[in-house]
Amino acid sequence: RPPFLAPVGVTNLAYRKLVTTSDQTVKPELLQRITDRDKEAEDESVVYLKAGKQWVQIDLGSKHAIYAIVVWHDHRERPIVKCVVVQTSDTKDFGSHVQTLFNSDYDNVLGLGPGQDKQYVATYEGKLIDAKGVQARYVRCYSKGTSRGVFNSYTEIEVWGLPDK
Repeated sequence: RPPFLAPVGVTNLAYRKLVTTSDQTVKPELLQRITDRDKEAEDESVVYLKAGKQWVQIDLGSKHAIYAIVVWHDHRERPIVKCVVVQTSDTKDFGSHVQTLFNSDYDNVLGLGPGQDKQYVATYEGKLIDAKGVQARYVRCYSKGTSRGVFNSYTEIEVWGLPDK
């Protein structure tokens, strides 16, 4: 994948941070796989969410300047991930200060507005999203299945930004 520009000192702010989801059937200890640095496409590494519109959210603990977000899905069969939207916010409920950084939901299936970004094939490299220094505390990633099935999967999410001083 292409490199991204970021200032010296950026770090993975998401490492071991609290992860929540719209799928209430997923156990919290499984969600922690999403920020444990394990990007392998193996059953012990992938978190599956039920079918339909789902999201995972990372609480960075405080507001940070974010320069890149990298999202890994289950890439064993190289599926096309459908309706991906990546947003940031200052509020846990995404009620205000919401910024959309990536949106491949061109038919507005998720109801978050039609997207202009292209769908992508999930690979071992992950999907790099340039955040351009956006300031936020929360990162939320939506999806709605893949070309291989209706379920949503996440293996890892990294949020690259400047740590607290």
